[in-house]
Amino acid sequence: MNTQSFTLAERLIPATYLQQAAASKRTRENLIRTLIEHKKWPEEGWDDSVIELFLNDLSQMDSNNFPGNSGVGERESRFASALVARRHFRMGHGIGRSGDIGEVQPKAAGSSLLIKLANALLLDTIRVMGVNNSAGCFLVPMATGMSLVLCMLTIKQDRPGAKFVLWSRIDQKACFKSIITAGLHPIVIETLMSGDELRTDLVSLESQMATLGSDNIVCVLTTTSCFAPRVADNLDPIAALCQRYNIPHVINNAYGLQSTRLMKLIQEAARKGRVDCFVQSTDKNFLVPVGGSIISGFDKSLLEKIAKNYPVSGARVITSMENREVCGYKFEGEQSK
Repeated sequence: MNTQSFTLAERLIPATYLQQAAASKRTRENLIRTLIEHKKWPEEGWDDSVIELFLNDLSQMDSNNFPGNSGVGERESRFASALVARRHFRMGHGIGRSGDIGEVQPKAAGSSLLIKLANALLLDTIRVMGVNNSAGCFLVPMATGMSLVLCMLTIKQDRPGAKFVLWSRIDQKACFKSIITAGLHPIVIETLMSGDELRTDLVSLESQMATLGSDNIVCVLTTTSCFAPRVADNLDPIAALCQRYNIPHVINNAYGLQSTRLMKLIQEAARKGRVDCFVQSTDKNFLVPVGGSIISGFDKSLLEKIAKNYPVSGARVITSMENREVCGYKFEGEQSK
């Protein structure tokens, strides 16, 4: 209820009771206001009632929940199952529009605000965990491997003649398959045995850089967290080599967001050399039931380019009134629906 409703309710029950109730309601609303204002995690976690209040408020901001809305327009959220609708607080618009995952949905102010806040809280997490100067991040509904594909394909656009990815070997399929899926050629850098650990072979890595030439290399793909006896790649010297040879550097940080030590390794690597982007998993680091990933980096323009290259359904038709270039392909003239 709003202030006017509380005033009218004084005709029915004592004002003192209503004042206590209104104060309690303001306390919850102030928590929500503080979150929107500062875009950081609260010092104390919210209880379920505040979370549900906030999600219900956001839900009412989406057009499919407007009173009297018929729900037959373009981009109109619809639910076939009442169970699914309740599970998702009747928010069904999704995120992104016009082929850009970062764009705001015109008919879903609540859902759009929710994803903006989610990205802000993820960035706050990244900075709190040790990567203080991250330029930004965004959430994508894809596994880590597919997000690495998106990053590598975006980087390749500025390196049209490149086709190789230098990859410090890790015996995990997703990393290797991400290179293949991107249509690139992996150059596997075998690790070195040091005591009971497998470490990065920096000599072989630099040798391949010199042999292949930087213009032929899309990026170096490194890994932070993995299964023993493999340990995290030597990010500092690798970043320095990438900077010296002018080669992009992508970090598979799938498990690493939960580790301040690994996050500080990324921070130091970016400070001493070159790190273009790093990718982490949502289910591994946040224990959410649905997999996704977080793409972050130190160059805001690169992050925006990666986000724009994410293919969102319902992209706007390119008409004769405009010419646009998408992923290196020039669209010209009129296209019919």
